[in-house]
Amino acid sequence: MRATAPRTQHGFTLVELLVALGVMALIAMLGWRALDGMARTQEVVQRHTDAALALQAGLGQWGADLDAMASVPHTVPIDWDGRALRITRRSSAVPDTGLVVAAWTRRGVGGSGEWLRWQSPPLTTRGAWQQAWQQAAAWAQNPGDAERGAEVPVLPLDDWQVFYFRGNAWTNPQSSAGTDAGADASAAPNASATAPEGVRLVLVLPPGQAATGRIVRDWAQQGSNPNKPS
Repeated sequence: MRATAPRTQHGFTLVELLVALGVMALIAMLGWRALDGMARTQEVVQRHTDAALALQAGLGQWGADLDAMASVPHTVPIDWDGRALRITRRSSAVPDTGLVVAAWTRRGVGGSGEWLRWQSPPLTTRGAWQQAWQQAAAWAQNPGDAERGAEVPVLPLDDWQVFYFRGNAWTNPQSSAGTDAGADASAAPNASATAPEGVRLVLVLPPGQAATGRIVRDWAQQGSNPNKPS
């Protein structure tokens, strides 16, 4: 009989092992980059979603303040002094707890601007209203700790403007056509200012947000129909 030579079994060489390890490392690196890219994309989407929700909530609160504006004798329903917009409005509490003063302003924070809202406690007397009205103006000018404790940051903001609709036109609230004799309650305590037919809000949002550039939001009193220019 013819003898059969023993079969030699070959294993992986060192070069083959190094190649296999290199391929596995490459696959792992590509997989990590894909996961990292997905995580970064998700983070960006979440930031834009949060910014969009903040903008929506801010504009919603702005509209709610104007919708609840109250024209009460010997008070001022709304006033814009170039820095802050102050609004005398009905309380949103249930049951109704009286009037409150709400105010909006833009303030520089850490080298950038921020849109802020302030609100007083419920007011039941004319003296309490007048004090809150003046406190809202002080908050926009030089807020102390007490005033800052009642403010709420809304969103980053580069600039903003406010216009009133009166006399069939949008005008600067500080111009002679848009100024009421009763705008200063301390100077004219027995006067009652008249709210404008409409209020135009112009926001300039900084780059890098969900929405950037110029945003215009018009509000009109119920029953009025201001002719809004395009």
